[in-house]
Amino acid sequence: MAVISKYLTAKNSYLAAGVILVFFFLNRRRRSVELYGKKNNAEQPLNNNKNGKKVQTAVDKVFFTQLLHIVKILIPKMFCKESGYLLLVAAMLLARTYCDLWMIHNGTMIESAIIGRSAKDFKKYLFGFITTMPFMSLINNSLKLGLNELKLLFRARLSAHLYDEYLKDYTYYKMGNLDNRIANADQLLTQDVEKFCSCVVDLYSNLTKPLLDIGLYIFKLSTAMGTWGPISLMIYLVVSGLLLTKLRRPIGRMTMMEQRYEGEYRYINSRLISNSEEIAFYNGNVREKKTILSVFNKLVNHLQRFLFFRFSMGFTDSIITKYIAMVVGYLLLSRPFLNQLHPRYLQSSHAEMLEDYYQNGRMMLRMSQALGRVVLAGREMTRLSGYTARITELITVLKELNSGKYKRTMVSNHEKVDSKQINHVPGNGEVIYADNIIKFEHAPLATPNGDILIPDLTFEVTSGTNVLVCGPNGCGKSSLFRVLGGLWPLTGGRLTKPDKGKLFYVPQRPYLTLGTLRDQVIYPDTPSDQQRKGISDLVLKEYLENVQLGHILDREGSWDVVQDWMDVLSGGEKQRIAMARLFYHKPQFAILDECTSAVSVDVEDFIYSHCRTVGITLFTVSHRKSLWKHHKYYLHMDGRGHYEFKPITKDTVAFGS
Repeated sequence: MAVISKYLTAKNSYLAAGVILVFFFLNRRRRSVELYGKKNNAEQPLNNNKNGKKVQTAVDKVFFTQLLHIVKILIPKMFCKESGYLLLVAAMLLARTYCDLWMIHNGTMIESAIIGRSAKDFKKYLFGFITTMPFMSLINNSLKLGLNELKLLFRARLSAHLYDEYLKDYTYYKMGNLDNRIANADQLLTQDVEKFCSCVVDLYSNLTKPLLDIGLYIFKLSTAMGTWGPISLMIYLVVSGLLLTKLRRPIGRMTMMEQRYEGEYRYINSRLISNSEEIAFYNGNVREKKTILSVFNKLVNHLQRFLFFRFSMGFTDSIITKYIAMVVGYLLLSRPFLNQLHPRYLQSSHAEMLEDYYQNGRMMLRMSQALGRVVLAGREMTRLSGYTARITELITVLKELNSGKYKRTMVSNHEKVDSKQINHVPGNGEVIYADNIIKFEHAPLATPNGDILIPDLTFEVTSGTNVLVCGPNGCGKSSLFRVLGGLWPLTGGRLTKPDKGKLFYVPQRPYLTLGTLRDQVIYPDTPSDQQRKGISDLVLKEYLENVQLGHILDREGSWDVVQDWMDVLSGGEKQRIAMARLFYHKPQFAILDECTSAVSVDVEDFIYSHCRTVGITLFTVSHRKSLWKHHKYYLHMDGRGHYEFKPITKDTVAFGS
């Protein structure tokens, strides 16, 4: 009795300590979430949607609606590869459940044979286990193959859909320059898509297998326990599931915030790498270190809150889904054996009761574990809600950008907005496509945030009429070309221009793609496009010689050599490669934005003369006075809303020189 008394005293102490810890953790969790919410209000609104409201992530009707929309993308039709693997996984899960039932029965019989000292039965059931091992191993590995293949197929399907929208026309540009809802599209398209697909497949597996187990175990146990046992277990499942789902509600939002902070931290580091030379010239390492550590500390603080929250939830999960579930199992298991009048055991021998006890006990244990996995699946579902909200936000923004809707990234600096500015609605202008002409008719030149650079722009340029665009910085030269190239919407008036393939832009810092020397000249065409156009490698070499780069082909030895061309070529060589690319495409009009600033004057003079020879009409932005002679008109913007479009005369050239 003394031992029992000590045991009960110790047990009560443990229970009291457990209750205190539970209340302590729940109170700290509540305070952590409150502080977390207050602190987030002071930080930048990373989780704001287009209406300025916080994006809520919870397992509710909105979540299931969003998830269903994405699932329709992942499984586009009833008979497809993805649905086939879903059926394979379901079949393997069912087979694995039956294998578990067989293992319970066979293991019980082996132990019974050992305790009963029956060598014959021991060899029989052991041999049955050995012969079944390859089949069970095949089922387990087929299940792993199906799950991994399903994750890969889902990721490929969702990524293809998102990239179709992201790389349609200029959507990728608009997302980074005209819209502020998606700050880190690269993370969404890579990490978040991969995690979402993994989470969906894991949830499918973690829900299907326990539900199958519960159904089969209830069927097997109903003959021994009656219907009250399964009903009691289901009541426990519902109550514990609702409780834990309510406690886990902040996980979705915290997971979403974690991904946003991770993306911001990675973006800050990528900026340091991309601009390392400029930062080094400014000796900006100390300033950049402060910026990076500031963003990193924000991430660390969030992760620390998240870790403590998951620790407290893990403690609560273990109590509810593991230990209390085992107590429920023992209570239900003991009732038929402790009932002296139970009809099943009135005439049973001790050995038969022992076999039933082991078999029913193992089934109850597996069933309680299955119940625990179903309850814990709520945690995975809450985590999935965060990824679902992120992917849904990306899909929504892409759809709106492709339909011409975007949220402006900047607020106008003007305190007063006149009536003309109010009427300038993005996309309100009329764009007409016609060959050999560029014509602005009463078109305002406006930035995406509504700032009017030139209220009424009207001029006409036909093929063969080169135009020099000049003016101070910030006057609207780049804005003009962005509107002309279709990157910025036309806010009014009318614009007549050739279609995309007949208007080419050559920037000051040319883009060199990953690939061969041939790819640098024909970009964005592919070698198959070159063959389709009927342009031979000899003609490509002529383009290089026209810009005095024939020695590069001789130096590399082949068109198909692959190099890091951004490092291999000098600044002047990069600009001349871009001009060779211009000669390859032969557009009607070309926009040259300081694209020969690193090229010598004699080479530049030859390039401009060759453009006139091949019939390419030029819009040039340059501060070199030697280029005036290659143009017929000049467009001067003063930066105060006024402009001049006049022919270049001898007096103009003399003034310019």
